[in-house]
Formats: sequence, structure tokens, C-alpha cells
Amino acid sequence: MTHHHHEMEQNTHDTSEPINYLSGPQILPHRVRPNMTVAELIDEQFQAYNAARLNEAARLYVQEMLDPAKDVTICLTMAGALTPAGLGGSIITLMEYGFVDFIISTGANLYHDMHYALAMALHRGDFRLDDTKLQEDGIIRIYDILFADKVLLDTDAFVRECLKSLPNQPISTAELHYHLGSQLLKVGVKPEYSILAQAAQWNVPIYTSSPGDSSIGMNVARNALDGSKLTLDPLADVNETTAIVHHATRNGVIILGGGSPKNFYLQTQPQLWEVLGIQKGGHDYFIQITADAPHWGGLSGATPSEAVSWGKIKPDQLHDTVVIYGDSTIALPLLTAYTVSKATARPRRELYAQRGALLQELQNAYAAGKQARP
Repeated sequence: MTHHHHEMEQNTHDTSEPINYLSGPQILPHRVRPNMTVAELIDEQFQAYNAARLNEAARLYVQEMLDPAKDVTICLTMAGALTPAGLGGSIITLMEYGFVDFIISTGANLYHDMHYALAMALHRGDFRLDDTKLQEDGIIRIYDILFADKVLLDTDAFVRECLKSLPNQPISTAELHYHLGSQLLKVGVKPEYSILAQAAQWNVPIYTSSPGDSSIGMNVARNALDGSKLTLDPLADVNETTAIVHHATRNGVIILGGGSPKNFYLQTQPQLWEVLGIQKGGHDYFIQITADAPHWGGLSGATPSEAVSWGKIKPDQLHDTVVIYGDSTIALPLLTAYTVSKATARPRRELYAQRGALLQELQNAYAAGKQARP
């Protein structure tokens, strides 16, 4: 059934039973009080437009996705320069509480994440500076974030040193990131500031859908010119992420931005039904924070209902999807603060350590399906 039919059915009501359009909570101009908690602010003040979407997302996360009875495996995807802005703090918090089970990120977010563990400084600055002058002075700018170009060179040297102790063969990006995180735990000055380090500590697997597209991949490429056979295998990543989703009771995602990490997560469902012939049904919960709109045709703005047509999201779960049109640097810390205030920590799943078993399970399901088909 297409999602269009589904929405038509949803909107076709028996005239004898009028819809109560006024059943939602009444909007009231509640006063703002000194020292309100973030949770109080969101519950009382965020009543319409994208404030209401953030309110809905926060409640969906706490009441549904983190409900122990529902047993939801939660992925976080990240695109856009988020770690340079310090958003790693929110993500580390969510991992620590067991509220994020695995991550798909652009390589750049993980590369810049390493600076913190290695005690390299990124500074608040001004977006109106003269970039020609900055370049002459050896300063790198990410909008209003400034740091010395030495930060890049020293982080590159750290990455290349880490690569020496990896096997001389293809590996998944989860293995590379676990290895980088483990090295940061050993030699990092502030590993508690790093998503990579804490993910290694807690066995949270981290994948990068475009491993060549960052300074991490660039240093692996230099390694290849030096004769190394170490390569990053995106196909291993496709199988590992699909295996995690296949094994889960229910699946949910928090999407920061969109881009390639968003699709890499959502494609696990078509990988199951369309490619492997395993009927699983789509994802169950979907929260996206994006500044993009659907009418440009880009994936970062693609709506959850469009994903229904691809079998990426279950049609009857559309009420469990929320898109916040806004800025991740504002929305994610608020969402995180609300969640850790209202939900109790979950036992961490430590999926990194289970990758082999999950892959075997996927392999068995695929083989059984092949036998059943003519």
C-alpha cells in the first residue's frame, strides 16, 4: 500500500462520528519563571510551530523510544560540522545513558572530535573575519569557529600513527573508529571529551558511509601510497548496519542534518526487503533535525512519508515520526537535556562486541530465504 492511500484512509471518517479537532492541549501563554528546568520550559512554552515539533520529538524519545517494554535499538546519524561546535557533549551524554546504540557519521565529525581528546584548542570566533588574512596567519575557520592549522597537522600525525597497529587488510569503518577511540583512551589527554573514545569505552559502533570523504580517509589513502593494504570496506559497513537493524526488536533513529549518514541508516530496510528478500518492515521511530526543505529534492529535506513509499518506514508508524525544522546546535542540547531529565538510563547494548554474531544471524536469514525461493 502506498503512503498516499494510507493517508487517504486515515482522513476518511464516518460522518456519524465527527472528528474532535479540538482534542489537543489548549495553548496558553504560560509565564516564564526564573530557574525553570529545560524540561519545564519545553513542556510549558514549546506549544506551536517548530517549538511544538521539538516538544513532540522529546516526548516521542522519552515515552516511546526509551520505553524498556518496546526494546528499541536507537541509531544517531550526524551530518554537518557538529563536533567543532561542541555538540559531542550531548552525544556522549546520550551514549552514556544508553540512549544511543550506534552511530553513523560523516568522517569530518569524527576527525574534528579527536582534537578534544588530544587537548587541541578550538575557539569561539567571528564569522565576519577576513579569510585571506586568516590563511596568511595559519588560522582555519568553520563559520565562527577558529583554530590553528597545526591542529590539523597534529591530528593527521596521530591518525597515521594509529594506522600502523591495524591489520594490513580491508576492515569496516566501525573497526577503524573503535581502534582510533581505543588509542585516544590510552594516549589522549582528555578522552572524556571525545565521542570516538567514549564509544570505544562503551562498545558503541560508529560507521562512516563515505570513508574517503574526510581527513581520516585522506590519511588512510596516504597509507596506501606507502604500500599498506589496509582499506576501509563500505560493503562490510552495509552488512553490519543491516545486521544490527535485522536483529533489533524495534528500530528508531535520531537524524542530525541529513545527507549520506541519513540514507545509510534508512537504506538498511530496503537492503533487507528489496535486496536480501528478508521481510522485516520499515523503521519504527524517526526524529530528524534539519534546516533543509523537501521541495529542493535533496535527501536532507525528504519527509518521513516519502520514506514510507520506499519501505524505509512503516506506514502505520507515521505518527511516530517528527521533523524539527531548525538548527541542531539549538535543538540537540535541548532534546538531550529533556531526555536525561525525564528518562532513566538504559543498560548499554555494546553492539560493537556483538558484530560477528549479528552478521551470522543476517547471513542465516538470507540463506534460509534463498532456499525458500524458487
